[in-house]
Amino acid sequence: MSVKSAAAKLFAKKIYKKTQGWSSNPIASQKNVLNSLIKEAKKTQFGIDHHFDQIKTFEDFAVQVPIRDYEDLKPYVEKVVKGEENILWKGKPLYFAKTSGTTSGAKYIPLTKESMPYHIEAARNAILHYIHETGNADFVDGKMIFLQGSPILEEKHGIKFGRLSGIVAHFVPKYLQKNRMPSWETNCIEDWETKIDAIVEETFEENMTVISGIPSWVQMYFERLQQKGEKTVGEIFKNFNLFIYGGVNYEPYRAKFENLIGRKVDSIELFPASEGFFAYQDSQKEKGMLLLLNAGIFYEFVKSDDFFSDKPRRYTIGEVELGVNYVLIISTNAGLWGYNIGDTVQFTSLKPYRIIVSGRIKHYISAFGEHVIGKEVECALQEAMEGTNARVNEFTVAPQISPLSGLPYHEWFIEFENEPDDQAIFKEALDNAMRKQNMYYDDLIVGNILQKVVITKVVKNGFQDYMKSIGKLGGQNKIPRLSNDRNIVEVLNIK
Repeated sequence: MSVKSAAAKLFAKKIYKKTQGWSSNPIASQKNVLNSLIKEAKKTQFGIDHHFDQIKTFEDFAVQVPIRDYEDLKPYVEKVVKGEENILWKGKPLYFAKTSGTTSGAKYIPLTKESMPYHIEAARNAILHYIHETGNADFVDGKMIFLQGSPILEEKHGIKFGRLSGIVAHFVPKYLQKNRMPSWETNCIEDWETKIDAIVEETFEENMTVISGIPSWVQMYFERLQQKGEKTVGEIFKNFNLFIYGGVNYEPYRAKFENLIGRKVDSIELFPASEGFFAYQDSQKEKGMLLLLNAGIFYEFVKSDDFFSDKPRRYTIGEVELGVNYVLIISTNAGLWGYNIGDTVQFTSLKPYRIIVSGRIKHYISAFGEHVIGKEVECALQEAMEGTNARVNEFTVAPQISPLSGLPYHEWFIEFENEPDDQAIFKEALDNAMRKQNMYYDDLIVGNILQKVVITKVVKNGFQDYMKSIGKLGGQNKIPRLSNDRNIVEVLNIK
């Protein structure tokens, strides 16, 4: 055992004991977080507008601070983007993480000097919990790769902004910098295909032991490695035994990965987002990820079935139940208050509190980490129809993860009233419009992770027949514009 791996085990034990402290006192931990957040933000514009000086309990907080999404919070965010101070949180944020918006372009999610360290610590602690539980620490002597966005950042009014993964790249701990790959120069390459090829060349002869990234992107890296080496990834990297991932469900990829690697490897699931780092897998034996209750985030939970009612009940950590689908609501030390991130979770354990990500409160596609929502597909279709004679009665969109040949794709099932004169032009216009609507989808197309949209025609009244078959024809029942599986489209009557 090397000195470095021995030190990692000692550090892992220390972090494990620290985690046991707050996780065994969850209600007190969350109460302390809420009290601290209210105290720190009393003199901000948001705090004044919402009478933080009068808040003594969670019940007071729930009265003063309604549940919001980004569009509701946007008037405050716009002031911060313009450089104004003490709006959502004291001072100005260090960064803005730029993500796809829902109704009006990009979203700017603040990252503060108080919130930023938790993003780094959470990823580190996930690895340390793995070391503590398994005793496996030899991988710390090898090379680790983190497939991420470019660390090149822009700046507005003294605040830098970029994608979260690019921002995080600036905070790699010193003790990892010698082990971390790819090089800074390669990481700055914007074109994804060029970047992947460069990463393959840099890492091919290295002792890679840990590989991390969104599964769809890592799969492309593995395929390029296999093409170059004409053997499995596990043969190229004989000591690779730990895969760290987040962003999308790994299960649809697992069989493909094991085939590419040539063996099973341990994995650690993370639940990071621009809005905060919420959970990580703390055990290889237990289902779910440990919810981080002492990391500057106060959590509320609303039952999914009740979320769209007039006044849904807001539950705190001590009130949740196993197996119930909850919408995750957060208030953070980055200045997000009563914020609906759109994800739904279920608890798999209450001692400690572990969760799985069960989906989104609204219909969406994120089979490859793209987070496409209903408005985006509706706007894209509308744009594609403009200037043509195409008219659409009904449509829905689903991912095709495992086509018989070629790259995966988004498949559009469309019942046309009038078909376009030129199907190829219409398809190109639809794909281009979709790429403008969602930058992550654009990345996937540019990076050759996905091929362009595929259009499948549905017979006349095909959607009506489907709704009738499930007893939901008429009334206020609607066909979901999109879904993250193929349950609907597999039973549609197509041409």
